[in-house]
Amino acid sequence: MAYKQEKTKCRDINFMNTPYKNTGCENKFSVQTRLNQSKITQVEEKSYLCQKRFSHKSHLIEFERMHTVKNLSQCSECQKSFSRKSYLTEHMRIHTGEKPYQCSECQKRFSIKPSLLRHALTHSVEKPYQCSECQKSFSRKSYFTEHMRIHSGENPYQCSECQKRFCNKQSLSQHVLTHSVEKPYQCSECQKCFSDKRGLTHHTKTHSGEKPYQCTDCQKCFIDKYILTRHRRIHSGDKPYQCTDCQKCFIYKNSLTHHRRSHTGEKPFQCSECQKCFSYKTRLTEHTRIHCGKNPYQCSECPKHFKLKSLLTAHVRIHTGEKPYQCSECQERFCNKQSLSRHTITHSVEQPYQCSECQKCFILKSSLTRHTKIHAREKRYQCSECHKCFGEKSWLTRHTRTHTGEKPYQCSECQKCFSEKCHLTLHIKTHTGDKPYQCSECQKCFSDKGSLSRHTITHTGEKPYPCSECQKCFRNKLSLTQHIRIHTGEKPYQCSECPKDFKLKSHLTAHVRFHTGEKPYQCSECPKDFKLKSLLTAHMQFHTGEKPYQCFECQKCFSEKSKLTKHTRTHTGEKPYQCIECDKCFSEKSSLTQHIRTHTGEKPYQCSECHKCFSEKISLIHHIRTHTGEKPYRCSECPKCFIEKRSLTLHIRTHTGEKPYQCSECQKCFSCKSTLTKHMRIHTGENNYQCSKCQKRFSGRDGFKRHKKTQHQNNSVLRISSRRI
Repeated sequence: MAYKQEKTKCRDINFMNTPYKNTGCENKFSVQTRLNQSKITQVEEKSYLCQKRFSHKSHLIEFERMHTVKNLSQCSECQKSFSRKSYLTEHMRIHTGEKPYQCSECQKRFSIKPSLLRHALTHSVEKPYQCSECQKSFSRKSYFTEHMRIHSGENPYQCSECQKRFCNKQSLSQHVLTHSVEKPYQCSECQKCFSDKRGLTHHTKTHSGEKPYQCTDCQKCFIDKYILTRHRRIHSGDKPYQCTDCQKCFIYKNSLTHHRRSHTGEKPFQCSECQKCFSYKTRLTEHTRIHCGKNPYQCSECPKHFKLKSLLTAHVRIHTGEKPYQCSECQERFCNKQSLSRHTITHSVEQPYQCSECQKCFILKSSLTRHTKIHAREKRYQCSECHKCFGEKSWLTRHTRTHTGEKPYQCSECQKCFSEKCHLTLHIKTHTGDKPYQCSECQKCFSDKGSLSRHTITHTGEKPYPCSECQKCFRNKLSLTQHIRIHTGEKPYQCSECPKDFKLKSHLTAHVRFHTGEKPYQCSECPKDFKLKSLLTAHMQFHTGEKPYQCFECQKCFSEKSKLTKHTRTHTGEKPYQCIECDKCFSEKSSLTQHIRTHTGEKPYQCSECHKCFSEKISLIHHIRTHTGEKPYRCSECPKCFIEKRSLTLHIRTHTGEKPYQCSECQKCFSCKSTLTKHMRIHTGENNYQCSKCQKRFSGRDGFKRHKKTQHQNNSVLRISSRRI
């Protein structure tokens, strides 16, 4: 064997000396035997049995043996027939797994001798054929010749049907079969036909589940040896295909071919319906289904259809919960490779994509592309209804649904519809209770990553969004946008029923429900319904008794954060809301709104029964109960009921004896704040109520009323010299 290898090597090294020329094809050869072989390929040998033609006489002899030999050698496992017993012997090793030929260098074993001979060349240090472009070396001239065509771009083999060119003969042979309508090889399981036997063999393994080629690194198995070879490059890091324009390297040749089109702008695949061109055949296949409306891939769990098999595979993982892609940094798992790739970048501090205008850096190129449109003010997509322009087509599609009212995404549980898929995804988690995102500080869980990000800022105290007008900082961009409207006075959301405008969309949504009477949020404990989710959340705390918000000063607990904020102002004395008429300040905005009505005389709330008007909505609610007789607040100690919660609170103190209001002068305690206020006038000598007839003054309203009835027969006029505390 050593002599044969040495002889082959010496013969191939002198490949530049080519004295033997074939006059038929002008090719030159270094030895006579290769010239003779070349001449044979130009003479077609024809079988006398079926008139089939062959380029080599040896191929013809083997073919005729299959027809004439009576006792063919047949495999007992798969019934495949062979013209020679030696071929059967080699074939049987596929079933038995026998590999009698071992490499003396690395002990790797092979089932046939030619495979061992080819493998032995990989151990030979000498690779006499070196590429002048990339310095890669090869042990065989044929490998070197094929490699050189990558650099030169030479494709010497041309298809006679479509003139497409190929760099090697095997690729041409496979391509030619695509023009032939004949598909003589049929699968016995599904009757699918193939133009070549190799395609049928590969397909048959999908039925049998056979994967004979195993990766030694990860034990993953494959149907085809070629697929295993490509897979091994993932472990070795080998990227043999390099782009000559940008030097980027690729594992697969087709990846390089696709990449080159980004430089050339070539789009060879054209749609026959609309003439749109694509750089990938798969993109054309996806696009074609838009015209025919075909969604061939159906989910076996639900009736959903998909245009691509990859989309179906990703969708099935929603049912199975499978997340095969894991981050090596934080062990978080993902259902598709793209999500893992985007996540992996978040661990890298590197932001390689920089904006040339403002020097802002981005992790993803797509993020930079979207950002660039802000500077260019490029908004190519315009709404035909309101003429608003958008930088992305997807943004226009979502915006158009606000005009049409279209909500194409429906929940399978409650049939609620949504205009965007992301909203449906979040909604489904309310049914499943899935909260996969957990805070590392307090272990609180959230259904979406955005909610977790906003929550995390509450621990860090970070407020990265400052207002350019008043320098107030905010935790998120949305809060800043809403705050800026205070300065600009902008109210972009208008009610279609009445001319009222709102700064926030949520406020408009809540307002519209007053017109429609819709109350979509129902309490699971009692039959009460609510217009807003926040009202339902607050109501549920009456059932649970939960009060998660505690005051740091007095340890008093509250069920709502807004109530804690209001309470805190009693300790700090903060009164941020000022009246523009009299400069009086208030701790709550609602108090300011009620106060302003004393200047304007406005009473917007009217009773539908007696048409009495009120300046406050709560006063109207309490008044309506006088008509209906409703007393929703019941004492737990006695069967007494009350119209107002405040009245119940005061009544409960008669049972408990609680007197939380204490006089600072004499330390006398009272159960009601108004009683303390009246008592304080004894110490201050303040008399707020004066009779207009006799000028007599009184400290309390009750004493003044008694004076009117007894002295002036209700003819006196009430005049308040100063407002009560």
